[in-house]
Amino acid sequence: MLRQGLAYLNKSANNASDDSATSSAIQKLQQQFQVGRVADISLNTNSKLFKDAGEWGGIGTIQFQLLDDPSPTSNLNKSITNFAKPLYPQFQNYPLVNEVVIILRLPSKYQTAATGIEDYYYLNTVGIWNHPNNNGIPSEFEDPDTELQSTQNKSIFEIFAGNTEKSTDETVTLDFNGDSGGQFEETKVNPILSFAGDNIFEGRFGNSIRLGSTSTTDGEIKNNWSNGSAAYGNPIMILKNGQSPDVVKLPGFIPYVESIDFDPSSIYLTSTQQIPIEVAVSKKEAKEGATVPFSDAIKETPQDPRLYTGSQVIINSDRILFNTKEDNILMSSQKSVAIEAINDVGLKSQQGNTNVLSDTGIVALGKIDAGQSLILGDDFIEEFKKVLSNISLVLKALSKETATPGAAAAAAIAKAQLAPIEKAADELKSKFVKTK
Repeated sequence: MLRQGLAYLNKSANNASDDSATSSAIQKLQQQFQVGRVADISLNTNSKLFKDAGEWGGIGTIQFQLLDDPSPTSNLNKSITNFAKPLYPQFQNYPLVNEVVIILRLPSKYQTAATGIEDYYYLNTVGIWNHPNNNGIPSEFEDPDTELQSTQNKSIFEIFAGNTEKSTDETVTLDFNGDSGGQFEETKVNPILSFAGDNIFEGRFGNSIRLGSTSTTDGEIKNNWSNGSAAYGNPIMILKNGQSPDVVKLPGFIPYVESIDFDPSSIYLTSTQQIPIEVAVSKKEAKEGATVPFSDAIKETPQDPRLYTGSQVIINSDRILFNTKEDNILMSSQKSVAIEAINDVGLKSQQGNTNVLSDTGIVALGKIDAGQSLILGDDFIEEFKKVLSNISLVLKALSKETATPGAAAAAAIAKAQLAPIEKAADELKSKFVKTK
């Protein structure tokens, strides 16, 4: 019986010749597994369930309404008989009010061999609409005195049952937050399309994590990381937050794949895939015939980011901030480090030094092929002051010259012009920029 599974049990339950053991097994399964709609959930101190659910130890606890034996939500009380805790507290993926969950009857922390006490637990949301944003359905007993019950209009449940005589054109607005309140509102979020073998974790708000691979398809929707020579099955991981404006234009049920250029923020961890990223510094050039980004910043021209097929981590967003609270930011590269911006590049130290070093090469300023040497300012000024002193002696001698007409006057003029230069010679040295 066990080898044939639950399908065998269901078949056997309808067979008059079933033995009592099979029937007993069916009844036990029915007792342990039920389906319920979430009526409320405890998420904070303002929840009406907070105290009875166990305060902070009961976060995520729901109050549920059984679907196979429903009753109006107004009839629910705060009895623990219709409370259920998360089955996996390690994963906080709580349902919304009006979503459907699987209810399990399992051991309680108070259970002993003598008492046999059990509690209710729930599995995460049933995919009624197969959509990441929400999967809520209205209750059959919501607003029993509304116009729908007294007219020829049929409820959603009557339509599901096959009665299509007439239905209302009105939409049903669901409360997803419960009595404790909240901020969740149904929004248009398109689901992420999965490819063979992918594991995808989606939030309700357009955020997702894909554990995927290089994978092509003949389907209408394709990904852009399976082009080139990457072997099938090579891993890729994509963390994305938000949806691109192009996706927002699609109907809400149409899936899509990530786009590194248009998604608001994303992180790609690749193995062999080419990622068609358009880096900011390449946009200043025409796409056709444009130079490789960073090529004029370092001597060893890097491979175009759009063509690279080695393992890499790409972070792309409107703004990126690196900050340390206690220690250093360290960057190390087997080859080069290139930093390029369309506007300014700034380096500043508020209290320490700003160091630009080269162990064996040169420090080029202005151009990568800069060939003119900087002057050692301190040594130059000392030699320059000696020259000025000697010139001053010559002018002093000329001021006493009487044999040459005009020599004394010219010497006086030169002496007056030389005096401020001699005085300011030491001030010509930079106090902040040093070289060696």
